[in-house]
Amino acid sequence: MFIKKYLVIIPGIILAFVLYSLSQGFNNVIGIEFFGYEKSPISTAMIAILLGIFFGNFFKVRNSFQKGLDFCREYVLKLGIICLGIQLKPFEFLEFGKIAIPLIVICIISVLIVVKLLIKKLQIPTRMAYLISIGSTVCGTTAIMATAPVIKANKQEISYAVANITFFGILSMLLYPYFANFYFDGNSLFAGLFLGTSIHETSQVAAAGLIYEQQFNSPETLNIATVTKLIRNTFLIIMIPLFAFLYNRGLAKEKKYSILNIFPYFVLGFVGMIILRNIGDQAFVKLDNNFWIETINLTKFFSKVFLTMAMAAIGLSTNLKDIRNMGYRPFIVGFIAMLTVGIVCILTIETYLKFLI
Repeated sequence: MFIKKYLVIIPGIILAFVLYSLSQGFNNVIGIEFFGYEKSPISTAMIAILLGIFFGNFFKVRNSFQKGLDFCREYVLKLGIICLGIQLKPFEFLEFGKIAIPLIVICIISVLIVVKLLIKKLQIPTRMAYLISIGSTVCGTTAIMATAPVIKANKQEISYAVANITFFGILSMLLYPYFANFYFDGNSLFAGLFLGTSIHETSQVAAAGLIYEQQFNSPETLNIATVTKLIRNTFLIIMIPLFAFLYNRGLAKEKKYSILNIFPYFVLGFVGMIILRNIGDQAFVKLDNNFWIETINLTKFFSKVFLTMAMAAIGLSTNLKDIRNMGYRPFIVGFIAMLTVGIVCILTIETYLKFLI
């Protein structure tokens, strides 16, 4: 009975993995073969959810796959987020963080305030607004996927938020490198801070930094943008519990509210992985450092696989008719969130950072 219970999830897991493999193949062909980049600037997760939406809407997904797809959306997703922590080395960011962290905090607070006002003005679902705002301010699709379980967002809301963030992220990825060079007059520090703070996805930030480096011969900008984005990603640890608290507090009418009931415990695994990375970096420096590097790379690889499988599962379970029924208002929120984080970033650099440095 125990074995049979878990055998039913295998078909859905295999289907999600097949879509991951297809997404990775398309990503390599489009980003590397077609555009000629050494590393594709296109998000594999984005391709996975688009493929999932396509197959899920043009072909009927059998019921035998559903339990496995549900497992991917809930548990494989969380495992991917935990593994993601291995890439973060916050102790290395302390010196640079003195500059980047105030900028990131100001941008996050500004977007949250703007989105809060837009919820009332445009009358959009609170969960949708939370997903769009955390995707805009922290780390794009990963933040959306990590926040969705703790605010109980449904798959249509997740898909809409991901599509929203993906569209505006790609738009800013293509335009912001040229704008940053023009506006900041070639200042690599300010341009890197702007790219790392105002573009949604880690892959999009890397792509924008690479475009800047190739166009304006500034490898420093690529490095600064990447480090800024990784610092930004660490705010996931704070934002997920915060959003869980804000959302669930309003729902707790009949029973006493408790943070323990809604706290996303997989975040502890994420923090644990960061600690493990820093301990390992110190321990293996005198031992087998190559083994530790391979372990880090393997964990990063599995994180990408798990997250992309979860994205594919989300796409397969998404009904485009339901998304269409949500209307244009969440799209407006995404656009305003993108503008807000960009404008606030510029104003903060102009009024604060220029005097600090």
